[in-house]
Amino acid sequence: MASYVAPGLQDKFESLSTELKNCILERNVRINTLQDLINVLEQIVKEGES
Repeated sequence: MASYVAPGLQDKFESLSTELKNCILERNVRINTLQDLINVLEQIVKEGES
């Protein structure tokens, strides 16, 4: 499964750093809403704290 970012969130996604975008894309997630994006970012932060 390839990651998907809804067209309406593309601008917000593109504003992230390249490293962060790559990290999100490697997770094979579907980002349909802003909340989906926030959830993925929160997971990345939690994993970084471990």
